[in-house]
Amino acid sequence: MAASEKFEQYDPRIAEMMIRANAAATGLPQYLGVQFLEFQPGYLRAEMPVRSDLITPMGTLHGGVMAALVDHVLGCVLYPLMKPGQWAATTEFKLNYLAAVRGGKLVAESRVLAMTKRTAVVQVEVRNDETLAAAAQGTLLIVDPPAKREKGEQ
Repeated sequence: MAASEKFEQYDPRIAEMMIRANAAATGLPQYLGVQFLEFQPGYLRAEMPVRSDLITPMGTLHGGVMAALVDHVLGCVLYPLMKPGQWAATTEFKLNYLAAVRGGKLVAESRVLAMTKRTAVVQVEVRNDETLAAAAQGTLLIVDPPAKREKGEQ
């Protein structure tokens, strides 16, 4: 699922830095074991293992784990496209769970459908091995650095 839209800017150095920083991840992405594999303009592919501690008593991956993976790749796909110092904040996303996940690994592909100076719409597909396990679409706010907001710059 490669991106087809042209983007105002794409910084491959940021994309490469994010891939190299996999080992330095913190917080929930670190706990889940999310690893960025590939960036292209408007596209991100990431994966994570399905571990036994993420499985519910019913034998399937907890839906919150899938939602966390989706939210993470929903925003991270934008960083190579944004100006330095900007950050992405998810304002909403809709997630369809399409198939039960019981093991293996998850591969998430995130694609920017539209992007303006202030917002982006991003689509994510998550596969469990070869099965489409989830599909999502979300809206993100692109936030300027605090100094720029304080000066009222556009």
